[in-house]
Amino acid sequence: MCRKWSGGPLLAVDCQTNVEIFGEEHVAVFDSSDWAERGFCSKCGSHLFYRLKETQQYSVPAGIFDLPQEVKMTHQIFIDEKPGYYDFANETRNITGLELVTEFSGE
Repeated sequence: MCRKWSGGPLLAVDCQTNVEIFGEEHVAVFDSSDWAERGFCSKCGSHLFYRLKETQQYSVPAGIFDLPQEVKMTHQIFIDEKPGYYDFANETRNITGLELVTEFSGE
C-alpha cells in the first residue's frame, strides 16, 4: 500500500499522537484500509500522514521535516512484502506485517 501511495518505500517519522495540524481545512483523508487512513493536502496533493484509526497514531513522511543529519532509520515494517529491487545499507529492526499487526493489536 505504501509503495503505491508514495511510488517507493515510505520513509516516515513515528509521531505517535503528538501531531498538530495547521490549515486543517486543506487536509483530505483517504480511508486506505480497515485499520488506517492517509492524509494529503487537498490543494497540492502532498502526502501528509498515515494514521492508525484505533490509536490515532501518526506516521509523517520524513521529507516534510528539516531533520538533522544524525537522524537514523531504526526499523522497517512489512519487510516480508519489500520488493527485491532495493535494500537499505544500515541495520534496522525488520518487522513483518503479521508482527506489526500483532504488536498493535496487543495480542
